[in-house]
Amino acid sequence: MDADNKTYDGNLSAHMCAEIDRWAAKFPEGKQRSALIGSLLAAQHENNGFLNDELMTAVADYLDLPVVQVYEVATFYSMFETKPVGRHSISVCTNISCMLNGCDRIVDHLERKLGIKTGESTADGKFYLKQEEECLAACDGAPMMMIDHVYYENLTVQEVDSILDGLE
Repeated sequence: MDADNKTYDGNLSAHMCAEIDRWAAKFPEGKQRSALIGSLLAAQHENNGFLNDELMTAVADYLDLPVVQVYEVATFYSMFETKPVGRHSISVCTNISCMLNGCDRIVDHLERKLGIKTGESTADGKFYLKQEEECLAACDGAPMMMIDHVYYENLTVQEVDSILDGLE
């Protein structure tokens, strides 16, 4: 792949093409599908936190992949959003360790504080409370949440307030 020699439909910026090229270069020739997750994460980041149909199709075209393969990845992994969401993505782990340590209190508090339910974004577009996550792989720090891919562990309601208040 080479952004200077590759044509695309305009849904990918030159920066995005360079980022996809960077990911594709990590894998052997003909294995560009291996660059898909990194490419989609970069595209999502550049597109205000979500992937739309046009962007997923453009990534598929750029990587010379069937569009269905891109859709399969984008709709399977919980790190991808296929609709507009708030700027800060909040995930609360609800697996057994977190459940036993009070994740339900954390989820209830977030819903009350933000005025939304899981799966919704705040009206101002600042926060998105993802559907509850089955496991975020931090059982020793339960209860925990992840905001914008940063882990916060051993949470209390007061700590949640402090974390949210510190976000712009």
